[in-house]
Amino acid sequence: MSKNSSINIKVNTNYIHEQSEPDDSRYVFSYTITISNQGNIAARLLSRHWVITDSNGKIQEVTGDGVVGEQPKLKPGEEFIYSSGAIIETPVGAMQGKYFMEAENGINFDAPIAPFTLAVPGMLH
Repeated sequence: MSKNSSINIKVNTNYIHEQSEPDDSRYVFSYTITISNQGNIAARLLSRHWVITDSNGKIQEVTGDGVVGEQPKLKPGEEFIYSSGAIIETPVGAMQGKYFMEAENGINFDAPIAPFTLAVPGMLH
């Protein structure tokens, strides 16, 4: 498998108004990730590495095993969908990262997660 493997990652984000407290510099976002295996060999998601940056330049790094307590194995054509969240101190920020994957043939590879924006509705045009 090549470095930019046949793992496809789509992201949808949502601002959680009810949990956010702008007066306290607390902006809560949820994100839903769809990971799909478009290759011809099964692969397991072993761990993740996220870089979360707010518009003040503050960076949070998050690493850990799996996602939402699971290490999903995706057969060719399968997808895994999960939701999680992030809290930043500004109304606009960004996230990016990668999943560390292991193909069924024992080859380890990274599945990059392209940068995406976290933004309170109306903050960006």
